[in-house]
Amino acid sequence: MPISKCLKKSEPPWKEWDQKAQKNGLRHQVFAVNGDHYVGEWKDNMKHGKGTQFWRKSGAIYEGEWRYGKQDGYGTLSLPDPGTGKYRRVYSGWWRNSKKSGYGIQFYGPQEYYEGEWCNNQRNGWGRMYYSNGEIYEGQWWNDKHHGEGMLRLRNGNRYEGYWQRGLKSGHGRFFHLDHGQLFKGFWVDDVAKCGTMIDFGRDEAPQPTQFPIPELKVLDPDGVLEEALAMFKKTGQEEGE
Repeated sequence: MPISKCLKKSEPPWKEWDQKAQKNGLRHQVFAVNGDHYVGEWKDNMKHGKGTQFWRKSGAIYEGEWRYGKQDGYGTLSLPDPGTGKYRRVYSGWWRNSKKSGYGIQFYGPQEYYEGEWCNNQRNGWGRMYYSNGEIYEGQWWNDKHHGEGMLRLRNGNRYEGYWQRGLKSGHGRFFHLDHGQLFKGFWVDDVAKCGTMIDFGRDEAPQPTQFPIPELKVLDPDGVLEEALAMFKKTGQEEGE
């Protein structure tokens, strides 16, 4: 009696092609239809692990870590320099969900850069900013602006130490006029000193001291007078806001 064999069920060709097209592990260059390309590791058909992405339109290059298709971990972003044609580093640091988050260094120009904490592509937390005009700010940031306690050192050596709100001096602080050998201690609102006291501070060593020293205060309780003036100013501000 003849023995019949069942034919092996055949799979459609597209399934085999799809299986081969799935990207897992290390791959060489994989191009997108817009000309972008990526070299690196994959998982479940997504960039995952270490890899390098090139964006054709902007010319930007990211080299670093990925997590399920997003820049996540430590990485460096570079852009082409129109003047030299070479690549210049723009940011080196930590990323989360393709946004700068954690500690990193951002380069704004040859003489201007920031080093410190980031959150969702904005400077948040502690950081130090070196400006192209020679000024340096070190302290707290919030939503990309000085906010909290910090120090701003000017190019001539003078500096402000105190509190900030939304990028402006606001609250108690001290301004050291080291070029004149004087110190102002008081209260600021929106970058304007509202009340305080000025004293000589290292006047003998100052490069440009004032012609005459500040006379000694004769008030029995100068701190009390300052506190009273500050309280009156706050009260006036509250009444104007009502």
